[in-house]
Amino acid sequence: MSESVNTTARTSRRKVTLRSAFAEFVRHPSPWMISVFLVAAVVARVWIGGWGLADLLVPVVMAAVFPVAEWLIHVFILHWRPKRVGPITLDTLLARKHREHHNDPRDIPLIFIPWRALIPVLIAALFVGLVVFDSIERGLTFLVVLGLLGIVYEWTHYLIHTDYKPRSRLYRATWRNHRFHHYRNEHYWFTVTTSGTADRLLRTYPDPESVAKSPTAKNLHALDDAR
Repeated sequence: MSESVNTTARTSRRKVTLRSAFAEFVRHPSPWMISVFLVAAVVARVWIGGWGLADLLVPVVMAAVFPVAEWLIHVFILHWRPKRVGPITLDTLLARKHREHHNDPRDIPLIFIPWRALIPVLIAALFVGLVVFDSIERGLTFLVVLGLLGIVYEWTHYLIHTDYKPRSRLYRATWRNHRFHHYRNEHYWFTVTTSGTADRLLRTYPDPESVAKSPTAKNLHALDDAR
């Protein structure tokens, strides 16, 4: 993206409504990819039928586990530190793009899951839902819930990085939590769609006033690289 386009995009984000935010949101590949995945899963689940109590249990378990899964992905995949193995550097597309995202949290395309990384994730999800589950009905329910969680994640993460002002108490807490991660210290506040859930459980939810501003929040691993 050219400098002039970046400048225009940032200027337009100074006054953001939910409508204008959504108009920008649907211009990017990952929301469409996840939405198509979700719609296909819903259609297949309704067509197959065979509803049972497990179809209520699967969403409850997934919603309870999601903050922890989100934390683990953020810490161990997105904040992956490149490793040297002889002449080879082991790195991933997701980690590289996430470092770029930290470098410029207001760069809109970098907010979204890279589409090249999302393709294998969706394929893996299909394998789990259609092969690993012992019934196609529950596997499809899993895929529906996963699609819902995915689109909620993309929308929440995107909206936090716009200039849309929080109105509800719940969103304000979530917004503040993720902003601390980017602008105060990248070693804390790893959840994105919730505030004080997995971070409290895994001890990355300190009092913000007790945490020093990190010199590497916008340049992940810079101090390590300099040693």
